[in-house]
Amino acid sequence: MLGQNFLTDRTVISRIVSRVDPSPEDFILEVGPGQGALTKELAESGATVVAVELDRRLAPFLAKEFAGNPKVSIIEADILKLDLQETLAAVSGRKWKVAANLPYNISSQVLIKFLETPTLFTDLFLMLQKEVGDRLAANPATKEYGILTLFCRLHFDVTREFIVKPGSFHPVPKVDSAVLRFRALPGPRVDVGDERLFRRLVKAAFGQRRKTLWNCLKSADFVGDESALRTALSESGIDEKRRGETLSLEEFATLSRRFAQTESTP
Repeated sequence: MLGQNFLTDRTVISRIVSRVDPSPEDFILEVGPGQGALTKELAESGATVVAVELDRRLAPFLAKEFAGNPKVSIIEADILKLDLQETLAAVSGRKWKVAANLPYNISSQVLIKFLETPTLFTDLFLMLQKEVGDRLAANPATKEYGILTLFCRLHFDVTREFIVKPGSFHPVPKVDSAVLRFRALPGPRVDVGDERLFRRLVKAAFGQRRKTLWNCLKSADFVGDESALRTALSESGIDEKRRGETLSLEEFATLSRRFAQTESTP
C-alpha cells in the first residue's frame, strides 16, 4: 500500500524495540505504522505512542485496533505536511523518540523534515534502504558522502545498528535495509552561523559533483561578485579548486560563517 514494504519478521521487530527501549515515561512518534506490528510492541511498554499513517485504508484499521488504549493515537496524515511542533506539543512538551520503517521513496524527505525541528527529539530509530544508511555514515571524499550526510551530522550522532534482509518484509524488496540510530546532540555540532545559509551552501557545493567548489558556487550565483567569492574561500582557508565532496562539516561551517559576514556587510 502506497509503496510500503511491511515488516513481518518478529525477530527484527523485537530487535528494533530493544534499541528504542520504550518505557511508560516515553513519548514515541511512529511514522508509517502500516499494519501495526511495531506499534503493538511499543504500546505494550506503556509508552505514549502517536502513529502517523497516510494510507486511508490502514489508518481506520489501526484506529480500531488500538481504540482501547488511550495512550495510542492514530493520525491519518502525510508526515511531510504535518506540523510536528504543533502536533507533538499538543500531546506533550517533552522530547520524543521516533521509530519508523520509512518507505524508500520518501526517506530522504522525511529525514529533512526531522532536521527542521531537531530539538523535538532525543533519538530517531529509522529503518532505511541500506544505501541511504551508508550515505549518512559516509566520510568526506567518498562517493556516498553528500548533502544528507552533512545535514544529519550537524544535529545527530548517526550509528548503524543492524542490517535487515529483504525476506523480513512483505512484499519482499529487492535491496537490504538498515536500522540506524540518530542520537540528537544538545545543540549543533559546529557553529554554522545562519543554518539556512549553510544548507544553501552545501546544496550548491554538491550541485555538480565533478566541478570544483569555485565553479559550483559561481554557477549557483552564491556570491554575485567573483572577487568576494574568491576572498571568502581564501580567508576560510579553502582551496577554490577543491570539490565540495572533499570538505568536512567543519570546513563548510567556516565557509558558511564567512559568507554570512559577506551578506551582512552593507
